[in-house]
Amino acid sequence: MFTVGVLLLPGTRSFEVSVVGEVWGVDRTDSGVGPFEVRLCAPGRAATPVAPLGVVPATHGLSGLAGCDLVVVPGRVEPFAPVPRSAVRALRSSGGTVAALCSGAFTLAAAGMLDGRAATTHWRLLDDLERAAPRARVLRDVLYAEDGVFTSAGVAGGLDLCLHLVRRAHGADVAATLARRMVMPPSREGGQRQYAEPPLPTRPSRAGLADVVDWAVDNLTGTTGVTDLAARAGMSERTFHRAFLAATGSTPGRWLRGQRVRLARRLLETTDLTVERVAERSGLGTPANLRRRLRAELGVTPDAYRRTFRVPAAS
Repeated sequence: MFTVGVLLLPGTRSFEVSVVGEVWGVDRTDSGVGPFEVRLCAPGRAATPVAPLGVVPATHGLSGLAGCDLVVVPGRVEPFAPVPRSAVRALRSSGGTVAALCSGAFTLAAAGMLDGRAATTHWRLLDDLERAAPRARVLRDVLYAEDGVFTSAGVAGGLDLCLHLVRRAHGADVAATLARRMVMPPSREGGQRQYAEPPLPTRPSRAGLADVVDWAVDNLTGTTGVTDLAARAGMSERTFHRAFLAATGSTPGRWLRGQRVRLARRLLETTDLTVERVAERSGLGTPANLRRRLRAELGVTPDAYRRTFRVPAAS
């Protein structure tokens, strides 16, 4: 029987414990999935408060992680919360595949298990993970990472990783069957950048540049370019480039492309405009350029992005 051990520490997120339960804790042998054994392992076999609510009773102490085929480390509300030395020892000596969901990557970082490895976490915590694991290579646009240990992006990214782990251990047919039972795709297109909040336009404090930025945001359609922005600021292009970079941390050209992609995302989310019209309205020009930019920025096509994020019209 395939055995899954779950590390429970105070402040563990209840959703991620539930993800493990949904994937490995439900009897689906009638569909050819399983059987599995899930062990809930906590220091001292103590009942563990989980967030945002509830208490999970442990079935095992930390010794229950030993010999498991898979050890899952859910995230915690406070990613930098101390990790007991007993938990570090249990993780490092478990002997099975180790996978962290969302901010569970910080627990692996505290155990020194990300050193020299690629890893990821929720997009809002990526900078924090780089500080917590300076010797790791933090991947910013993946749903999960595999490099000796496994880590996942935030929340639903944990489901993506769990299905990948099922596929890896039991085959694509079992993973597909399980995905159908859970009413979700066996794998999702693109990375997690598409789920990150589009950056707001940086508005420089310098009055002349601030006015130019405001005008540019309102005039992204068409052929507005760096030459137009420099002329509006009353500067040469070279001077404008230096001033803009100093004020925003971005070159004018890169900033314009970013705002056009941001507008295209909003149009795909909130309108029924064709891809051709979205490309025109956002100033990206052609459907080919829109597709190229979305692929480069978000890892998905316009149609895939719209299917995921389209806001239904009010009835």
